[in-house]
Amino acid sequence: MIRALAFASLVVAAPVGAAAHQLVVFASVDCEAVTIEAKFSNGRVTQKGDVRVLDGENNLLKTLQLESDGTALVPLDSVDHSGGLLIEVDTGHHDNYWIVTPEDIARKCGS
Repeated sequence: MIRALAFASLVVAAPVGAAAHQLVVFASVDCEAVTIEAKFSNGRVTQKGDVRVLDGENNLLKTLQLESDGTALVPLDSVDHSGGLLIEVDTGHHDNYWIVTPEDIARKCGS
């Protein structure tokens, strides 16, 4: 009986311990640049990854690499941001995105 209970608790706990961590992407904007941050749901910083910046119509504008601190910087004057931006981060095993709307940019630029 004790073995059965111990085995049952392992079976119940195994999926929780084996669950993969999600990639969390966040982008903030000021009037000069979009700062992108990527980390896993457990708080660990994503040290490598590809960042794709797309316009509001899903046209690729720029690609860059995450820095070792899990961040990337996109100067606003280097991309057409009039229709907003879609920021995609792909680590090879995990991916996620963040949308920066034209209103987000206008609000930070005081327009």
